[in-house]
Amino acid sequence: MHISNEYLYEEDKKNYLPTFKRFPLAFIKGKGSRLWDADGKEYIDMLAGIAVNNLGHCHPKVVSAIQEQAAELIHISNFFVSPPQVALSKLLVDLSKLDHVFLTNSGAESVEGAIKIARKYASKNNRGGGIISMENSFHGRTLATIATGQKKYQKGFAPIPSGFSQVAFNDINALKAAINDDVAAVILEPVQGEGGVIPADKKYLQEVRALCDENNVLLIFDEIQCGIGRTGQLFAKEHYDIQPDIMTLAKGLGGGMPIGAFLCNEKVGNAIDFGDHGTTFGGNPLASAAALATLTTILEEGLEERALTMGNYIMNTVSSWSKDHPMIKEVRGLGMMIGIQLDRPAPPIVKALLDDGVIANGTAESVIRLVPPLNIPEEDVALALNKLKSIIESIEQNEKS
Repeated sequence: MHISNEYLYEEDKKNYLPTFKRFPLAFIKGKGSRLWDADGKEYIDMLAGIAVNNLGHCHPKVVSAIQEQAAELIHISNFFVSPPQVALSKLLVDLSKLDHVFLTNSGAESVEGAIKIARKYASKNNRGGGIISMENSFHGRTLATIATGQKKYQKGFAPIPSGFSQVAFNDINALKAAINDDVAAVILEPVQGEGGVIPADKKYLQEVRALCDENNVLLIFDEIQCGIGRTGQLFAKEHYDIQPDIMTLAKGLGGGMPIGAFLCNEKVGNAIDFGDHGTTFGGNPLASAAALATLTTILEEGLEERALTMGNYIMNTVSSWSKDHPMIKEVRGLGMMIGIQLDRPAPPIVKALLDDGVIANGTAESVIRLVPPLNIPEEDVALALNKLKSIIESIEQNEKS
């Protein structure tokens, strides 16, 4: 029996909790920046599993690391250490210039851990445990992380955990007005992802850092989407010359394997006692080996620099269309984390791209998000952009006629 897109899609609907509005496609193979569905159609991947596959699909070095480690040791629990975990922890600490790391399984779990250690530090310093996040932010789907995020993700899940508040992004006065002794930490994304790919202003972030220092409030950077080379630096914080007290990672860290992390400085690390936090699977040998291979490959191949040059090429190219195509209102981003702001809902454009063999997605209702593999070939980028331009031209032409 041929296992088709339709068969797999219908079988999935019978069994999987209906939380995802899936496209009726099933992918069975990936290589580099290309994917193939169950019916044999080929696609250019400009989404990279939502900024996860920073090395593309099935990079040989990541595949080899996973295969070799799987044949040696997969899981041992965190009562013990393993060579891959020790090596990955050292590398993350060295690269981030933070002092301690805790390895997790996902982005949401990383943020949960960051909130916990921020509150523990605040408790030891006689402060309240309030967490201030930014409007239009996204930090995950657990109860605490939706409490930091957009109201639409909170609907139906009351009571929402208390101790969370929001202020406008890129507005230092709004944050100043919200800071008091009941606040433990401020959490923000240096580049908002789900909010529409919106970079923070450099001056604003520097003022946030100073404000937190003045008030003994911790600053948490959520680099789950914008970290691991995505913005043209290994961590987005490097664009802003700022060191947060806590930083969260996931997505691109494992090259496709589920792994996350949060890192902190010495003063925060000193607030943690034995037993304050834990994980069963986090940082197991298999996930750590994949992350170690992913990080070292990004560094060896200079993919942070490539993300900056290729990202600028994409943004400049699409921006150059806007004078002739009013559908494009703005192009923004940092490195290969790009948002194309449209004058209309994005989903129909995303669907047209998919039909034409290009994978992208829509966010913030009217933004096309492009987060391709950092090593995507130039010809694949050019082909994908040409298809996007043709779709825009066709829609605008139909509207004129």
